[in-house]
This record gives sequence, C-alpha cells and structure tokens, in this order.
Amino acid sequence: MTDADVTDDAPDRWFLTPEERGNPFTKIDREPHDDGRAWVAGNHAEVVVHGAHYFRRLYDELCALKNGDRVFFTDWCGDADQLLLDDGTEIGDVLADLARKGVEVRGLLWRSHSRRLSYNAQDNEHLGTRVNAAGGEVLLDQRVRTFGSHHQKLFVIRHQDEPQKDVAYVGGIDLCHSRRDDEHHGGDPQVMPMDPRYGETPPWHDAVLELRGPVVGDLLRTFVERWDDDTPLDRRTPYRMLIQRREHMPRHPEDLPEAFPDPPAQGEVAVQLLRTFARKRPHFPFAPDGERSVARGYAKAFAQARSLIYIEDQYLWSVEVARNLAEALEREPDLRVIAVVPRYPDADDRWNGPPNRIAQLDAIDVLRGAGGDRFAVYDLVNAHGTPIYVHAKVCIVDDLWLTCGSDNFNLRSWTTDTELTCAVIDGERDEREPRDLTRHGDGARRLPRDVRLALWREHLGDGPSDDEMLDPVSGFDAWTAAADRRDARVRHHRPDPVGRLTRLWARPVNRLMFDPDDRTRGDRANHRF
Repeated sequence: MTDADVTDDAPDRWFLTPEERGNPFTKIDREPHDDGRAWVAGNHAEVVVHGAHYFRRLYDELCALKNGDRVFFTDWCGDADQLLLDDGTEIGDVLADLARKGVEVRGLLWRSHSRRLSYNAQDNEHLGTRVNAAGGEVLLDQRVRTFGSHHQKLFVIRHQDEPQKDVAYVGGIDLCHSRRDDEHHGGDPQVMPMDPRYGETPPWHDAVLELRGPVVGDLLRTFVERWDDDTPLDRRTPYRMLIQRREHMPRHPEDLPEAFPDPPAQGEVAVQLLRTFARKRPHFPFAPDGERSVARGYAKAFAQARSLIYIEDQYLWSVEVARNLAEALEREPDLRVIAVVPRYPDADDRWNGPPNRIAQLDAIDVLRGAGGDRFAVYDLVNAHGTPIYVHAKVCIVDDLWLTCGSDNFNLRSWTTDTELTCAVIDGERDEREPRDLTRHGDGARRLPRDVRLALWREHLGDGPSDDEMLDPVSGFDAWTAAADRRDARVRHHRPDPVGRLTRLWARPVNRLMFDPDDRTRGDRANHRF
C-alpha cells in the first residue's frame, strides 16, 4: 500500500460503502477485505479504446498462458469465428487450443434468444461447443429475470506461478462480430445486422478497462458467484433442456478448483465493482433481493459532481435515469454535462425505432430542462461521414471518478440485466491546471483526465489545445464549436421525432419490453434504486 492509499480519503467519499451497496449476501465485500470497505486499493488500471486494440492485447495475454493457468469469462454475445487479428486467428480456436494444452477455460454466455429474433443464441452455442470439444467448459446461462439478459463482459486471466501477471478486462466489448474496429473507424469486416445507415461495415466505438492487482480477485469472485449458483442453467425449460442436451451441455457447471490467492499490489488505483442483478425466482443466492450498485454508484458520484460530467453511452434512455443527472445540473450552477451517443438505434425500423427514440427524447428533454445550455449531446461520424455506432460505456466525473463497464444509462442496465462496471479513482494527482474540479478538494487525477483528453482528441480533432480541453468551460465550448463547424467527428445529436399517435404505443412498449424496470412499486414511487 502506498502513501497515497493511506492519506487519500477520496475513495471513502466517492465509493459506496458495503451498506450502500445494499447486498449483504455477496462475498466481494466481506471475504477479501478486512477494512470494512467495499473497494480495493493497490491496482493498475488502463482504459483500452477500440476493439481491435483490445483483441490484440487479449490475444497476447492468452498466448502467454501455460499448463495449469486459468481463464474465466462472461459475455452477452460470442462468435466462435470472430477474428482477433488480421491473420485469421479466431477466438474460438484460441480458447480451444488453450484447453487442449492444459489451461483451464471456463465461460458463461447468455443463453439469448434465437437468431430469428435478431439475437445470438446459435452463435453463443457454437462458441461453447467448439471450446467444450477441446476440454473447456463454456456454458449457456439462462438464469435471468424474465425479459432480462446476462450482459456482463468480463475476462479474468490467472497465472499459476506468476500472480503478478494476472489481468482482468471489464468493459463494453463482446467477443463477437462488429467489435474489431480501430481509431480510423472503417468498421469490422465481420458484421452483425445494423441499421443500414451505418453502412456495410458499421464504424464502432468501444472501450474496455484493463486491471492488474488485487481487484482481479474481486472480479473472479463475481464470476464464481454466478458459476456456483445451483439453479439449473436451463431453468427447466423443456426446449432449452433439449438444446443443451443435444450440445452435451450440463444442467449444472462442474465445481471450480481451489482459487489462487489474490494477486499482489500493482499500482495506486482504487477500484470498486458495481453490479446489477435483478430480483428473480429462483433468486440469485448471492443477491436474493437483487443488487443495484451500478445505479447507486452513479447516484452517489453525480450527487458530488461540481464541474464536469462526461458520458459515452449506447442509449441514454429513461427519464428516471436522467433524473440523477438533472438533479446535479439543478444543484450546481457551474456543472456541465456532455453525452456522446449513437446517431441512430442499431435497429431503427418501424417497430423498433419509435420505442427506442421516444425514451431518449424524453431523457434529453429532462436534461435540457434542468441544465439548459449546460447540457449537450452529440453523435460521431467517420472521415467519410458515416455515423459511428457508440457502444462504449464510459463516464468521468470531475476528472476524478471514472467508470468503464457493461452498463448503459437505462433502466434495463440499472435494474434488470446482469451488469458489471468498475469505478476507479487514481491515487496519482494531476498537476495540470485546473488542478481541482471537485467541491471537496479531492483534485484531478491522472488516469481519468488522460482518458478524457484522449477521447476528446479523437472526437474533436486538432482544433482545441490541451489547455482548452482541460478547462471544463472552454472544453465544453470546444465541443459546441466543433459540432457547429462540422470539421471533426462531432455532430449535434438530433434524434428523429416520434409522432403523437405513435407515442401512444411506443412509450408502453419501451417500458414493458425494451427498458423494463425491476424495482418494487415503492422504489419507483420514491425514485429509489
């Protein structure tokens, strides 16, 4: 533990306490920590932007594994033939080769819906089948709330004899088609179905957090909690039972081996795991009443924001979610909020588009009503003018508190799906002016500020200087100017309107199907998460 860890009380102020997490049944707070905290210090963290760079890093880490090492992962969608590199290397082959040479490979993929509904059940099944034939155990997991999904994206790599090399990845990037794009945004040649306005190879913007240090142990415990759930994977659905028996997938996972000790300290970054688990029957044994620490973590951070909130998000839906940001804008007269979202929903047809757009339009109205011209929302285009699909889930508050994970700004992510996000606070203070954007004197930190500047440079181009972007006011104005000039990637976000008659069915369809709310009636009435 460093001096920064001892003297820096910002994590205690910004992170949730175990009580605030609201889930006393999880092991991630009570087992590894003897200090009463719901977070862990002594880590190294880095945000890896773009799927192509993440896949390259993942490939390099996997190729270094030896007999006795271990790999654990969860995913929403996985394609066995997804290329990690330009040379034809497929993720299914890499994982299968590891299993054959004695590396323990365990994975949980969402069971998903059928391809006939534009989902990925068959693709996930093929990835599991390929790895399992080589000796791994990658299973389809149906243990979710009705209308919910397993949306966590987690990769944990453990080394039997070299724990200092252990690494974990948490973010928005699935092991599937369309994700392997880079900063040039030409798109992944392996595509998934998208709105045709994104072109033949949709440009894709995404990010993942690379973590080293003792937090890798916490992340593995999150995987183990799901793995050890004794509810049958197929939940006794006859059709799913038939499919999983056909593919020789068991109803229950095999027991995990004895865990390696947590990795040693690697740096000065404090990390807190934020998660969503719905209330369901049969319940999650590690969260029988659910867990909504994602929502609570954001609410606590927004309640302390003073100067700047920067968001990259796939949706930015729901008035209820927007209310947390709106309250911050109303409370802090100097606070500015920038959001970057996709120009169009991934499916914007006659039936899918209106429910998606009306939820975002309502949220934007709430935020503009609260913040006026201190709130701005943008989308992005590549050099050819093709819209870039923003799939990243990144949030930075006052250049201090940074999150990267699987959750989106909607009720589904905050109450219904399984989600995993990491909030981080770097122990290293940033000495560039302004040196403090917070109201508590907590100071700007190196990692979140470097990430924000890197993302802004990519989106805004060569126009504003670093000094302009460092300042919340001039940086906010630089976005407006770039969008007005249309000489960079940034464009003002103007969702297509939804007609008055269409709104009559689009809103209830959104609430019931696209963005379900798992909260109790009392929590909804009192706006609690």
